[in-house]
Amino acid sequence: MIIVTTDFVPGKEIKELKGFVKGSTVQSKHIGKDLLAGLKTIVGGEITEYTEMMDEARQKAIGRLVEDAKSKGANAVIAMKLETSAVMQNASEIIAYGTAVVVE
Repeated sequence: MIIVTTDFVPGKEIKELKGFVKGSTVQSKHIGKDLLAGLKTIVGGEITEYTEMMDEARQKAIGRLVEDAKSKGANAVIAMKLETSAVMQNASEIIAYGTAVVVE
């Protein structure tokens, strides 16, 4: 599956438009990792527990985007975007979305 953030795939021609596709996940904080992260806010620096959590969430959302695109018969997604939002106090949603196409 080709995934690009542009409106085209360099060197390829869009043969068919399959439509909007998306994938999302909601991640919540792990209480143990949350405690470690809280301690790191005192001393400063990267909070690797959250970095890892958000990276995992992005990968899940993109994986679900790919599944959605494949189910529509696409072999590429153009104009892919990632967004995040807080859905409750201790949980964030990551959504990946774009336009599924067939390219040659």
